[in-house]
Amino acid sequence: MTDTGVDANATLAVIAAAGRGRRFGADKRRAPLADGRSLLATTLARAGALFPRVAVVIRADDDPAELGLGDALVLRAPRAERGLGASIGDAFAALLAADEAARVAALWLGDMPWVGDATVAALRARAGADRIVRPVLDGAPGFPVLFGRAFWPELAARADGDGARDLIAAHRAALIELPVDDPGVLRDVDRPGDLTSR
Repeated sequence: MTDTGVDANATLAVIAAAGRGRRFGADKRRAPLADGRSLLATTLARAGALFPRVAVVIRADDDPAELGLGDALVLRAPRAERGLGASIGDAFAALLAADEAARVAALWLGDMPWVGDATVAALRARAGADRIVRPVLDGAPGFPVLFGRAFWPELAARADGDGARDLIAAHRAALIELPVDDPGVLRDVDRPGDLTSR
């Protein structure tokens, strides 16, 4: 499969940034990278360069301006304390209610700004409303994961857990795993040292 014909304007990136980052020891979203921009702002800029629209999932008490979100669509996650699964549920429930045009959403973690352009282009070329597409590096699944709209109701129904692994496992027939040579699909930030380590 090469191209499903999904119009670029029917795609968006959904950046999950509602976690507490407890292992980091502080709000890692605000942690500065070498160029002075924050980790979250860098991820937002990265996604914004590759998708026509970007939504950011944040906690109910977050201030979007303090996080430097600019004109990104803000999706609140009132249940963020229950984990990534609940935040995903809140975000996709809001998307289903507000966005009738989008057919594909790329779920992207807020601490992963190092994904390459070619990787995202290859993922988008295989995306479709009834497909799940994710990158795989040396057998390990990474991010972003592109979910077709057919799976959004199930994502919206999530109330706990650490993501959408079980949903993906339940839809193996719809899953396209794209082998990539891009360490950015796995590189995230759990501790301060991860900001500079390769």
